[in-house]
This record gives sequence, C-alpha cells and structure tokens, in this order.
Amino acid sequence: MYRDDFERGFAPERGSDDVYSKPVRAGKRTYFFDVKSTRGNKDFYLTITESKRRQEAGGGFSYDKHKIFLYKEDFEKFREGLDEVVEYIKNNCFDGEIPQREFTAEAVEFEDL
Repeated sequence: MYRDDFERGFAPERGSDDVYSKPVRAGKRTYFFDVKSTRGNKDFYLTITESKRRQEAGGGFSYDKHKIFLYKEDFEKFREGLDEVVEYIKNNCFDGEIPQREFTAEAVEFEDL
C-alpha cells in the first residue's frame, strides 16, 4: 500500500496484506496491479491504481492516484468487458491497429511513485 493512501485513510485496505504487485509504466502514468489478501488470508482481491505525476506551482511534484477495487466474483465480467471494449476500439476506431505511445527521455523513478 502507498504511504499517502494509508495517511488519507483508505479503509478497505487496512488490515490487508500485499501478495503480488505488477507496475506497468505508460508514458506519464503508471498502473499498479496489486493482489491483496483480506485479514487472515481468507480471500483475495485486486486493486488497480492509476498514478500520474503532476508538477506543482512551486516546482515540486505530486501524484494523482485513482483506485479500483476488483473482487473475485467480478474478475470474469470485468475481463470480458475490458476485452470487448478494446476489440471495439481496435476494429472501429483505429482500423485494427492501436497507435503506439512514443516514449520520451523524461524518466520517472519507481521510488518516486
């Protein structure tokens, strides 16, 4: 769990244990796919976090974060919906090929996230 999330009091994660994490960098955003267990390791769920670096007026940086909690009973429906929408975009919006992001030399350190 991210320190500022804990300080802000995101209650659903309190008492949970991190099981596995997969960060995916995509331009100025990083997506975190985190597998967590409930208290007592009786159940598991997924959090998907979008983190975007923002420059503040004073020259410092902050991160905007948005989270989705995905529970096991919703995994299949979520995946089906995501697959369907991605296929729609490929076939109807980009003629079968989604443009690839061009990466810039601007690097974001993983520790900064």
